[in-house]
Amino acid sequence: MWGNMRKPKQSAKIDSLIGQNSEIRGDVVFSGGLHVDGTVRGNVIAEEGTGSVLTLSERGIIEGEVKVPNVVLNGTIVGDVHALEHIELATRARVNGNVYYNLIEMAMGAEVNGNLVHRAEADKPVVSIKPEEKKANVDS
Repeated sequence: MWGNMRKPKQSAKIDSLIGQNSEIRGDVVFSGGLHVDGTVRGNVIAEEGTGSVLTLSERGIIEGEVKVPNVVLNGTIVGDVHALEHIELATRARVNGNVYYNLIEMAMGAEVNGNLVHRAEADKPVVSIKPEEKKANVDS
């Protein structure tokens, strides 16, 4: 009963806002806090090395891939979500795609139509260095 009344956390200040009556066609690249009440038809990407936060309200829709360290989701995403650090799926969250996460919170009522894939820090690809191949000595 009390869980249904809980609102999603908002852990960062809002630097950018896409309003309820706005539609963006194209990719959105940001840093800091982005709050989406409208529609984005394109990818939403946070600049690397930032602790950026994407907050998608229950009225918000993103049709494209999302690559953001921290995501608070209560709206709809059609595409894959890459939450490098933390993702919170609130009661009205809808994802039609795969969710790649390090830490996930999922409220009752949230819906993911795709795979949940855990990506820990240790899962990051490691570059392997091959030893130099020994050249064979050819005696004539």
